[in-house]
Amino acid sequence: MKARPTHFKRLLKFLRRKGRSHEDAEDLIQEAMLRLHLYGRTVPVVNEEAFLRQAVTNLSIDQHRRDRPDLRKEVPIEEANARSPLIAGEATPEQTLEAEQRLGRIRAVLDAVSLRTREIYFAHRAGYSYAEIADHMNISRITIKRHIARALLAIMEHGDREANGTAHRVSE
Repeated sequence: MKARPTHFKRLLKFLRRKGRSHEDAEDLIQEAMLRLHLYGRTVPVVNEEAFLRQAVTNLSIDQHRRDRPDLRKEVPIEEANARSPLIAGEATPEQTLEAEQRLGRIRAVLDAVSLRTREIYFAHRAGYSYAEIADHMNISRITIKRHIARALLAIMEHGDREANGTAHRVSE
């Protein structure tokens, strides 16, 4: 098999663009050429450059997999828990009470809007798309958008009133 300088240069450029060092790229090309030579003994290769390009790609992937640290290694549960706790710390009684009060205020705000607006808002918050909700309720998508806008407007107005009321009480 004679040297193929045009293939070599193109393959070298290809591997260098993929982040391989000059030396690694040369080694991969040499290995691919050896495989071409051995394979060509038994089966005629129609497109040698395509064969070599695929071979260097596969060899490069194999080398990357060999060189990277094993991602599937076992980690003791204590070590994993030390990195990021598996169970969140418990909320303080004050945090629990505050969260319950916030939920109560949001519930009161959403009780002020129509039942249909509330259903559509919660369906959207649950992850359903406008199209899915519209199909289920047999209404148009623009109607879905309007209901969600009404619910958001009610929540925002309540937030503004609450902020103004809180600021007012603080200044008294």
